[in-house]
Amino acid sequence: MTRALAINVAANTNLPGVRGPVYPDGTFAYVPIPERKPTRPDATVPTYADIDPPVEIPADARDAPVHLDPEFAGYPFCDRYTYGDEHGVKAGPLSDLDAGDWLFFYATLDLHEATGNGDTVDADDGTNYLAPDWGTYLIGGFEVDIAVTGSEYESLPAPERARFATNAHVKRESFDAAVLVAGTDRSRLFDRVVPLSTREAGADANRIVTDLSNDSGKGPWWRRVLRFDAKATDELLRVIESREFDPYLG
Repeated sequence: MTRALAINVAANTNLPGVRGPVYPDGTFAYVPIPERKPTRPDATVPTYADIDPPVEIPADARDAPVHLDPEFAGYPFCDRYTYGDEHGVKAGPLSDLDAGDWLFFYATLDLHEATGNGDTVDADDGTNYLAPDWGTYLIGGFEVDIAVTGSEYESLPAPERARFATNAHVKRESFDAAVLVAGTDRSRLFDRVVPLSTREAGADANRIVTDLSNDSGKGPWWRRVLRFDAKATDELLRVIESREFDPYLG
């Protein structure tokens, strides 16, 4: 029975000091956090300048390497779907994922009326499902192919470790992932966000969080791991594909 987790990723007001943008039509830009640990000399690690996201990165971080994790095939410098995490609070539930389960990624994003090129973006369907100022949104997901602990990864034969070769934790000078996840070809970075906040406020969880996940939606829910059982995962996948958000925005 398919289950799902959703975890917080991407740039925020602490790292590197700015959130990624979301536009009135629901399109957005995935902006990774900066890399905070030394990387191997032979590893290709892009900078914010290389990725050139459509948001103003603080000047002192512009040439900083990025921690490009999760990586999505088709995103700059990415050709596969992997995610790694060194934090035990997430590593436990992540390592428990089975093939066919889903790992979703959410981010806090600032509402922008214009792109980085100055172009105004209008809502394409007349439906306002975005929170004012900032909100929390699903931005992509992996259909899980394999999830392994860090120790399991290090004991894998070289050809099986190779699928994780471009993951940010593997590129670090000292490998530190407590868990690694690889996604199937059904994985993707979404074209448009799926709201987890209400229309009224980014800090207010909508019913995707409070009714479908295990989370109460109280306190800083946008920093926590959200768990979805089999029935809730089926409904979440339906909502993502249908984009029928209205019943859940309250």
